Amino acid sequence: MKLLSNKNAVITGGSDGIGLGIARSFAQNGANLILVGRDRDKLEIAKESLSHYTTEVQTLTADLSDIAQIKPLAEQLLHIYSNIDILVNNAGIGKFLPFSKTDISILDLHLNLNVKAPYLLIQELLPAIMRCKGNIINISSYFSDRMLQGRTTTAYSLTKGAINSLTKSLAFEIGHTGVRVNAIAPGSVETPQFNRNLQSLSGEEQSAFQNMVNAIYPLGKIGNAEDIGKAATFLASEQASWITGTILAVDGGLTTS
Repeated sequence: MKLLSNKNAVITGGSDGIGLGIARSFAQNGANLILVGRDRDKLEIAKESLSHYTTEVQTLTADLSDIAQIKPLAEQLLHIYSNIDILVNNAGIGKFLPFSKTDISILDLHLNLNVKAPYLLIQELLPAIMRCKGNIINISSYFSDRMLQGRTTTAYSLTKGAINSLTKSLAFEIGHTGVRVNAIAPGSVETPQFNRNLQSLSGEEQSAFQNMVNAIYPLGKIGNAEDIGKAATFLASEQASWITGTILAVDGGLTTS
């Protein structure tokens, strides 16, 4: 049974990593997709990777850290689909710098891409989502309300905490319309960027990282993009029809450690 047959889904940051993992799961379950990203070439590669599914996949290029691009993007999206069943706000940034070195430009970058962009995109698309009693999924993070020794995440954590608040308050405000709003808070997830960062470490540092994973993740491993895709598919489906305002931890048990 395909959980999302003929649903229209928009995924920001959809060209690779978690966004592409969500796109893959949605396509497997019958959804039509619009992938949004900054890099046209990456988007076309992502589209090609989904071509064997029997669903429609389209791409739009936009840099959501530039707030001025959000309204024109929304107009393009609505030109393609007048009704939007699922909006996934996945595009984001995380620069893990010490608080003392996080200047206003870095803070503004986090605020624009991680908070203002999803907030404003939801505003623009909400009438189209309401028409089909659709749902919104925001990608948060373990770091929204928890920290790890050695990871300086203040700017990132601030914005992901804001996403959690947006998720809960908007779910409360618009629940009467039938629109559901939830978030997923992943732990560490294997993505192309994650692998590049890991490969830049020395052998000793990589070994130390694996020891850390074994120590703090009860399941003894980090996740992959498909893990997040399956969770998003569940939240977007009728199987989650009585779930809204929830921050779903998908983190291999990290929040218990």
